[in-house]
Amino acid sequence: MNFIGKILPVDGYFVLLDGNLPVDYAKSLTHLYQPLIGMQAVTLYQTLLHETELQLDTVPQTHHTLMNYLNIPLDEIYQARLKLEGIGLLQTYESNGTDEKYYTYELQRPFSPQDFFKDAMLTQLLYHHLGETKFDMLKQFYAQQGTKKLGTNITASFEDVFQTFQPSFAMKEPMENNQEDPSPNVNMIDFTWMEQMLNQRMVPVTKVLTENNRKLISQMMLLYGLASHEMEKAVLWALTEENTLDNEELKAACHDLFKTQNHKTPVQLTERINQPKQPTNKKPATKEEQLIYELETISPKQLLEDLSSGNQASEQDMRAIREVMTTQGLPSPVMNVLIHYVLLQSNMKLSKAYLEKIASHWSRANLKTAKEAMAFAKRETEKHQKGATSPNRRYRKQVSNEVVPDWFKEREKKQEEAAEQKTQGEEQVIDEEKEKEELLALLRMHSDNN
Repeated sequence: MNFIGKILPVDGYFVLLDGNLPVDYAKSLTHLYQPLIGMQAVTLYQTLLHETELQLDTVPQTHHTLMNYLNIPLDEIYQARLKLEGIGLLQTYESNGTDEKYYTYELQRPFSPQDFFKDAMLTQLLYHHLGETKFDMLKQFYAQQGTKKLGTNITASFEDVFQTFQPSFAMKEPMENNQEDPSPNVNMIDFTWMEQMLNQRMVPVTKVLTENNRKLISQMMLLYGLASHEMEKAVLWALTEENTLDNEELKAACHDLFKTQNHKTPVQLTERINQPKQPTNKKPATKEEQLIYELETISPKQLLEDLSSGNQASEQDMRAIREVMTTQGLPSPVMNVLIHYVLLQSNMKLSKAYLEKIASHWSRANLKTAKEAMAFAKRETEKHQKGATSPNRRYRKQVSNEVVPDWFKEREKKQEEAAEQKTQGEEQVIDEEKEKEELLALLRMHSDNN
């Protein structure tokens, strides 16, 4: 990947530190973060951290200074910066002044070693990078430190001690930690589909899809690259008898699903081939692009409701879509195109049999995005239309695609040869009879003359 030119040596930067660092942050960076993001990224973090004490508020440093500190090219500095952003250790802000461009690097506090092992995604990644033996050693050493038995917590709460006069705000549950969560920034998935699945099985949604569980499910989907229907299987597998989610069972189920698909492919942090997406205000230019964008981002339930003028999607339609989607393994955007296509082809009626027939075809075509599905549907439609409007179609002999065995071909060949020999024999008999008649006629003429 080419990072040259993303930042220039003359571009300035300021450094901020968000919050306070844990006491043993250096151990986390060295033993826990460094196996995931590499030495250059950790060195860049530590360099920026110590820059906070040296910099002036009004005069930015230049990136040429960083090149001298680290003794590496600027494109490698940019690459290390991206790794810090992706793992959750850095927030970057860009500003354009009158004469020059400058950045503000806001360092995020890393996990302490004890808290690192409480984050499901980072824990799983470290396990796959270091292996079981080294991982267990680090976990036993760090995770057990500071976990003393303190007895029963009898600390008085705010309500036990104080009373306010007609409070105008709703009391919220206290957070375990006042600091911001330094976990990697993972986008939460749309849980509408999973809520529908749990409701159909009479499982309490609020008990299963808690805030922490939603975060864990989103992390596992991103980590293992699982589709929605695969994540549903993992959640159902991890449910306990009390209808709660066993986090360890969920992690194991997700890893098993990954192994069945990828066999010996290791789970490790690798850099994306494409450049990271930059924020943009570009909107779809054409109606087709706008439709593709909607089909990529909307859920099948919302699509059905939009196509029926906002009416509630029926349970029968949702069940049919879910069964087709889970059995054929279609991604949500492809399923949206399939729903749209079937409704247009069948006068806005959603036939499960028709859905299954086309879904099996699309599944074999290995379609992944709404754009691919729309292009594939167009090609198939044009192919059928050409076949239907061809002028010689009704007079053309139907060509069979069946596989004919060799012994059947040999038998037909022998039968044709026998029929041909018989015809030749009959023709030969007819010629001999004709010659006899001509010869007798000549003899008669000769005898009459005599």
